[in-house]
Amino acid sequence: MKSNGFNCELSYLISEKEDALFYSKGKYFTKARLMLKYIRKRKADAARASKFDIIFIFRDALPTGSIKYEKLFQSSGAKLIYDFDDAIFVLNMSEGNKSLSFLKRPEKTGEIIELCDLVIAGNQYLADYAASYNDNVKIIPTTIDTDLYQRIQHKKDKVCIGWSGSVTTIQHFEFAIPFLTKILKKYGDKVYFKVIGDGDYSNEELNLKGLSWNKNTEISDLSEIDIGIMPLPNDEWAKGKCGLKGLQYMALEIATIMSPVGVNTEIIEDGKNGFIADDHEEWVEKISKLIEHPELREEMGKEARKTVIDQYSVEANRDLYLTYFKEVLST
Repeated sequence: MKSNGFNCELSYLISEKEDALFYSKGKYFTKARLMLKYIRKRKADAARASKFDIIFIFRDALPTGSIKYEKLFQSSGAKLIYDFDDAIFVLNMSEGNKSLSFLKRPEKTGEIIELCDLVIAGNQYLADYAASYNDNVKIIPTTIDTDLYQRIQHKKDKVCIGWSGSVTTIQHFEFAIPFLTKILKKYGDKVYFKVIGDGDYSNEELNLKGLSWNKNTEISDLSEIDIGIMPLPNDEWAKGKCGLKGLQYMALEIATIMSPVGVNTEIIEDGKNGFIADDHEEWVEKISKLIEHPELREEMGKEARKTVIDQYSVEANRDLYLTYFKEVLST
């Protein structure tokens, strides 16, 4: 792709189909085969690295403890830019890959940061970590393409309370079960629940079956949600979160409730463009308010989208990337 004077080539590793295999339980032979494929791809990337002016690394070049390819990219003469939007310096394994935790080396994050000419962090918490390894750290928040994120109307007579995530973050949805159970008991068949991101997940008590993430239907799947929730534990991993799922709800004018963890308290102005909820009682209170007042859901949804357009959209942050790219090339 070509834009604003830059030619850009993407070299991603894991396809959507492979993602489901990579984070499933077992299937070690398949995972080993995939890893060999990824290593071959990075070898090819390293062999032509000198042809590029900038090499932009998101999280890491290879999902193992090695930084071999980051070192090869640095030695190529290209400027190295590192971008991360999670606390990946804290060990956090998916359920499907816990037995392979010995292959991970979270401390490599700092080692990669030391190699780079510029580091882009998704929030202040991550930037503070990066600053201990590199003097050139900038913050650019998670961004949403608001031209793409346009709500699709669903006809229904019940209020949908939804969560979106992945197979690696489904554990965060589990924090919601106690207060969602109370909501179900309070409102009965006036509400229903939706989980997007883990097609194998189910919860009989909530009459819930998870839906796998699908790029082609993601916006329609999200648009069914009337109240989007983002519960998080107050731990080091969660503090590194950049609010992507909450911002997706907000961009689609979905009334949003988040835990007061990390960047969430910067995104949400409680009571205006969404709600912040901490303990179970507060979650029940604020979800109930949104269930009972559809006009409040609509008002908050409009304010939420405005927040995303003004502060967290691709359009609002595009010039930051261009500015930083030009700066790093000029030094």
